[in-house]
Amino acid sequence: MYANAISDVMSLPAHQPLGGSGQSLDRNTPVIEQLPFTVRVVQDEADLLKAVQIRHAAYARHIDPKVADALRRPEALDTAPGAVILIAESKLDGSPMGSMRIQTNRYQPLKLEQSIELPSWMQGKKLAEATRLGVTQDKVGRLVKTVLFKAYYLYCLINRIQFMVITARSPVDRQYDRLLFQDVYPGMGYVPLEHVFGLPHRIMFLDVMGAQELWSEQGHPLLDFMCSTYHEDIRLTV
Repeated sequence: MYANAISDVMSLPAHQPLGGSGQSLDRNTPVIEQLPFTVRVVQDEADLLKAVQIRHAAYARHIDPKVADALRRPEALDTAPGAVILIAESKLDGSPMGSMRIQTNRYQPLKLEQSIELPSWMQGKKLAEATRLGVTQDKVGRLVKTVLFKAYYLYCLINRIQFMVITARSPVDRQYDRLLFQDVYPGMGYVPLEHVFGLPHRIMFLDVMGAQELWSEQGHPLLDFMCSTYHEDIRLTV
């Protein structure tokens, strides 16, 4: 079942600098940076259980523990076609440090579409929604979150996704504001969504192929990290 879930990942190296035209980014020679952990695609049940472990622990810190109990076990979408789970693992002992689920709309509508219809300009486009993001509460957690986001971005480039889509509650939505995500429905604000336990979230998006140019125009501090830094520890190929 995992083979179906990861079949959309092509053989392009995950760390190769990418741009909308397929050419190298601004730097001729990317900076090489080592991480204290790896990020890879879950491939079997043991991997999935590790991802679920860190997912539940993270959610239990931020929402009602009784609600978070539902995340103690894998969800049906975790192994559905068109979905992959990313897991960050410590190089020291292999313990899980973070996870994220990415669902494309290749085989079925995005989960958020259970609660709201996407606008006409998104209809028929290739979309990928990131959900169930959870990271360790250790100091390295912020870096883990940033690297998982980079892996999400690279995954979308590799698979020629047009729009990255996320849902974010307050105050997490501010992190996506800083990454220059925009509201799918400007002015709508927070709306309850079924797939995130009915909690109010903003629905936000980023144009994948335009992201590098946008970050460059705005002088974004993560531009080089996202687009010109070689992270061999991000492994999206199987």
